[in-house]
Amino acid sequence: MKFTNGFWLMREGVHASYATEVRDLHVSADHFTAYASVKRVESRGDTLNSALITVECFSPAEGVIGVRLTHHAGKAHHGPDFVLPGDTPSAATVHREGSVTELATGPLTLRLDRAAPWALEFLDAHGRPLTTAGPKGTAFVTTADGAHHMAAQLALGVGENVYGLGERFTPFVKNGQTVDIWQADGGTSSEQAYKNIPFYLSSRGYGVFVNHPGKVSFELGSESVGQVQFSVEDQTLEYYVVAGPTPKDVLTRYTALTGRPALPPAWSFGLWLTTSFTTPYDEATVTEFVDGMAERGIPLSVFHFDCFWMREYQWSDFQWDSETFPDPAGMLARLKERGLRISMWINPYIAQKSTLFAEGLAGGYLVKRPNGDVWQWDLWQPGMALVDFTNPEARSWFQNRLRPLLAYGVDCFKTDFGERVPTDVVWHDGSDPERMHNYYTHLYNQTVFELLLKERGMGEAVLFARSATAGGQQFPVHWGGDCWASFEAMAESLRGGLSLSLSGFGFWSHDIGGFEGTPDPAVFKRWLAFGLLSSHSRLHGNESYRVPWEFGEEAVHVARRFTELKHRLMPYLYGAAVEARATGVPVMRPMLLEFPEDPACRTLDRQYMLGPDLLVAPVFSADGEVEVYLPAGEWTHLLTDETVSGPGWRREVHGFDNLPLYVRPGTVLPMGADEQRPDGDWLQDLTLLVTPGTVDRTVTVPDTHGETGAVYRVVRTGGEFRATTHDTDRPFRLRPVGGGSAEGRTEVAVPAPH
Repeated sequence: MKFTNGFWLMREGVHASYATEVRDLHVSADHFTAYASVKRVESRGDTLNSALITVECFSPAEGVIGVRLTHHAGKAHHGPDFVLPGDTPSAATVHREGSVTELATGPLTLRLDRAAPWALEFLDAHGRPLTTAGPKGTAFVTTADGAHHMAAQLALGVGENVYGLGERFTPFVKNGQTVDIWQADGGTSSEQAYKNIPFYLSSRGYGVFVNHPGKVSFELGSESVGQVQFSVEDQTLEYYVVAGPTPKDVLTRYTALTGRPALPPAWSFGLWLTTSFTTPYDEATVTEFVDGMAERGIPLSVFHFDCFWMREYQWSDFQWDSETFPDPAGMLARLKERGLRISMWINPYIAQKSTLFAEGLAGGYLVKRPNGDVWQWDLWQPGMALVDFTNPEARSWFQNRLRPLLAYGVDCFKTDFGERVPTDVVWHDGSDPERMHNYYTHLYNQTVFELLLKERGMGEAVLFARSATAGGQQFPVHWGGDCWASFEAMAESLRGGLSLSLSGFGFWSHDIGGFEGTPDPAVFKRWLAFGLLSSHSRLHGNESYRVPWEFGEEAVHVARRFTELKHRLMPYLYGAAVEARATGVPVMRPMLLEFPEDPACRTLDRQYMLGPDLLVAPVFSADGEVEVYLPAGEWTHLLTDETVSGPGWRREVHGFDNLPLYVRPGTVLPMGADEQRPDGDWLQDLTLLVTPGTVDRTVTVPDTHGETGAVYRVVRTGGEFRATTHDTDRPFRLRPVGGGSAEGRTEVAVPAPH
């Protein structure tokens, strides 16, 4: 939210009060509190008819410093609040010398000098400034409509970029943008977002998390071009500065605080096929699709039933449309016999015609208006209401209506919607409606994920979720929502996914071919390669099917080629997934995450790293022309074995069955032999692909539960490579590529006995 009229003036009716000087300071061993006046105090009379801002400084976790700004502390607090699993009080020490007070935790220090103009300086491990809340950095603001805002500003350095703030489809670098953290069902072609996360990451090696679940307004070098400003309509604003020094370190600390993603099951990494949304379908259609994939040799892992598995006007009642699906139990059993997993569409809305509406009304499970009426409208479903997930009994009721589907053999749920949440309501637990608007999705996805954990167990629970807020990364997987069937939408989807990955989310997907409209065959084929080189891969549309043969025989070939490739990459990809669970570093990574010291990587948004060692540059054109940047070193094209030296830009032209897909220098890439399923035996006939630059590299191949399957060490001596493992007696193959470095004898050592 903008408060100023240019640099010198305030907007009409706006008054800002800035922390100016410290009038008192209370210091303890691990935190301190400053009481800042909002004007210079020259005499005792200046202390009258004025205000203080209470500034509490503390550390909720190692390497994280929290700042809480409060004007009037008497405002009632109704919640909700972000749950921070990594909150560990007393993570800092305070040192005071003369006029300077410092709070230090890990590599991060906050410095306040009472003798200098007001400033909160955040310093790295070497004492260098990361950012500063300067003379206008701590404030409360009143506006013409009587609203009261707390605001903070943190300085931007020369050349500093900021990223993240959720799954945003606007430009990848957020400098110059206004971003409101407010859930909306706006598609992928606007400034609105399904997944709003009040966290941004800086190219200077720190992050900032605003610990407020309601509407947070960010001005990212847009109002004051040298500042990031964030404000809330409240009496208190709390923000955390998260230390690096690398972007990976920032994400590791941030996700330790807000929650790490669960590990999705290995089968979920295979290809998902859906009925699409408004297309006609019944069991015959489903069987035709499944048979068609098998006949064409396209491996399929998951079949998804979208909205119309339920009867029209009755979403959600979680009852099969018996006219369309007269034998759902038998149908699912037949699909399961073919090795398929089953996904079902749900949403948290209850239409008035649903049999669950009367149940919810009687039980008090539906969100109400202040006068006691159930909140209803006709947008999406006639007379629909919202499940009140702040009511524990409503959560149990909702879970109990889903449980019979799991007994049928359903494996997972697509938790759609959760964004259009009203604020003129009363919640069961008394939550503040403005704070609950964004947080509702967290309770919704948590409710469903916890059911899956209970019924399926850890390692088998997985969602396909559209909306999220901070902490939602704990309930993977998330997909990008409603996009158009165009190259432009394909590119904006990637921007959204990369922004989400820098917001703490480890797993992400999108609708291959686009959701709205029917893609041109060129769009569909290019999107297939991109989609199958994402963490999760789903074919889904709105008014038209997404089975590959609808787009020609070449599309069938492309779908088969990249599905089989993804399956072969599973020993590597699941290792990246295990890393995401352990550290919060995402599977799909913006280039800057792996190459933070390379300035060229800081703005790249049309390519990414898939795990630590695979560079992917999707092709966004029918003619196959694509630009790709390769950082320093000798890169190997995975599909052709061509080696290319970086750093530098390349302009390449690729057919539909190819794209820039480069293996990082010095990599040992484990590849499985099974092309038909994502959850096969990865150690059987494993290949270790060795690229130029490899000298001594250790690679861990997990098993399908995320535990260590085997550890291999590859060492080069002269022109000879030697690979050893002590974890398995299964044969494996060593395949060096890339010219001279691959010459000479290669030897695979016989595994030592246990």
